[in-house]
Order: sequence, then C-alpha cells, then structure tokens
Amino acid sequence: PPIVLHANKARSRVIDPYGFERHHDFESYKEMMNEYVAVLNKRSIRWSKLLQERPHVEKNLTVKRYVRKGVPNEHRARIWMAASGAQEQLESNPGYYQSLLSMEHDTKLKETIHTDMHRTFPDNVLFKSKAEPSLQRALYNVLLAYGHHNKAVGYCQGMNFIAGYLIIITKDEEKSFWLMDALLGQILPDYYSPAMLGLKTDQEVLGELVKAKAPAVGQLMAQYPGIWTLVVSRWFICLYIDILPIETVLRIWDCLFYEGSKLLFRVALTLIIHHQPEILRARSLPDVCECFKQIACGAFTLDCHTFMQKIFTEPGSLSMSTIDKLREKCRQQILEEESRQP
Repeated sequence: PPIVLHANKARSRVIDPYGFERHHDFESYKEMMNEYVAVLNKRSIRWSKLLQERPHVEKNLTVKRYVRKGVPNEHRARIWMAASGAQEQLESNPGYYQSLLSMEHDTKLKETIHTDMHRTFPDNVLFKSKAEPSLQRALYNVLLAYGHHNKAVGYCQGMNFIAGYLIIITKDEEKSFWLMDALLGQILPDYYSPAMLGLKTDQEVLGELVKAKAPAVGQLMAQYPGIWTLVVSRWFICLYIDILPIETVLRIWDCLFYEGSKLLFRVALTLIIHHQPEILRARSLPDVCECFKQIACGAFTLDCHTFMQKIFTEPGSLSMSTIDKLREKCRQQILEEESRQP
C-alpha cells in the first residue's frame, strides 16, 4: 500500500512503494491498488510454492503463464535475472562489474552521465541528491560501467530511466548492470547505438502492423510522413517508463525479460486498437500527437492486470517470424533512404 510521508506539518506528500510522489492521481491509484492487492497476494502464494519446488527457474509453459499473470515484487529481481540470461552472465564474470568501475574513466562519458542525473525521476524521493541513501550514486555507477562495457553505445538519453527502474527493483548495482546488458545487448535490437537503426526500424514495423490490424488508423497515419517517430519513439526508447503507470510498466517488463521485444509491439497495438475511435477523430498532426499522449493515460492503463490480459488478446496473433520479416523489410527501406540523403 502507498506510504504517506509527512514532509512538514503543513503538507503531507503521498509516496508510492517505489518512491514516486503521487499528487495528481493518488485517489485513482489507491482504488486500483486496493483491488489489485488481492491479485498480488494470490500470485505471491503461487510463486512462492513454485520457487520452493523448483528453485532453479527454467523456461517452460507454466513459468511463462505465471510471468504473464505478473511477478510479485519480492521475486522480480530473481525472475528477471533468470529469464533474461543476466544471472548466467553475472555468475560467469565474477568481479567484472567492479573492474569497470575501478578503471580510468572517460571524461566526456562522465560529464554526459552527470548532466542527466538531476533529470532522472525528479519526482522520486529515492533519487534526490539529498536522500539518505540516495540511489543517484548507484545510477551513476551502473551507467558509467555500462558505458565502458559497451563502447559502441556509451551513454544515450533514455538509458538513465531504464537503469533507474532496474535499481528500484533489484536494489543492487551489479544485477542492474547485467539486466541492462541483457536488455540493450540481447532483447532490444540496436535501439541505443548512435544510428539507432533498430529503433527506427521498429517504429516502421509498428506502422506496418497497424496497417494490417487497424487499417483505418493506418490510413490516417499515412497522411503524415515520419509520424511514427513523433508518437512512439519515446514508448520504445524508454520501454514505456513515464508513458504508462509504474505497476503497468513493471508487468510489461516481466514479460519483456521473458518473451523479448515482441512484447513492445503488443503493448503499442493494444493502446492503438483500443483507442481507435479517438485516434480517428484527429484532424491534424498536433491532434494525432496529443491523442497518442492521451491514450497512455487513464483507467485503461492504470488497471495493470486487465491491461495485461488485453495485450495478449486484442492485437491477435503476432509471431516472431512476422516481426523478423517486417524488420528486415523496414531496415532495408531505411538504409536505402539514408544512403540517398546527401
């Protein structure tokens, strides 16, 4: 349940279990949580039993079903680590994370990361520089280590939010580092490289999927070249952080670590298909952009349990081979276009 912290006598601040201040939507969040608690308790009991019987998490249909129904917070770090392969990496590279931190650091990398520190979750009490202990230091370390580990990527905006969420959940720098490596190196195709080819590709893939699954929206969007970059690049680059409510984002991540990047499309398609009537009322480019902001807010996305059931039904079938074919086609188109530009 949300904790109320009294900052001073005059004003009490409402802080959720992850450290975020919730002024504007506290009542609706509280109502949702009051109902969701029953679901969480039931899942907790099921997971504890499963993990007692099989302490080594294997990938199978039972675990997949459990993951889709939500991983309780106390088991999240363990399940994410096992499902993503991060646990294996951590165990086969002892001392590696520390060695990255103790090496000589690139000045430009340090400065770039440092600049983003105060921009990361300004509404979260755990990331305030005066917090005790402040997670800012852990965040800085994880991003710095990752920048040295993956020199091709270094650091780019968006990574601070992802590392921040990982630290909130795992409360552990080294685990956060390896989960970040699994996400950026294995699960997401080339979102954060300087050319961001994977991100550009996936935005166009979504456009193709929308044409097939919500043709009227596809036609509307076709009037505005480059529109997908405007409306969904933040969805993909931040993995829905600051777009959807935190409980919903964490449920999406449960499946993302287990099932891979296909999940990002399921979420986007569900938001679009569910809000087709509103999107189709848009009469201009600013209308479309505003509408895409709005469809991520409200009761539909706040009720994370129902929302997660919908992402596996509303978009219909979505095979990895379909996505791979579309990725190949879109990537080629982008590369051809870019080679034609002076």
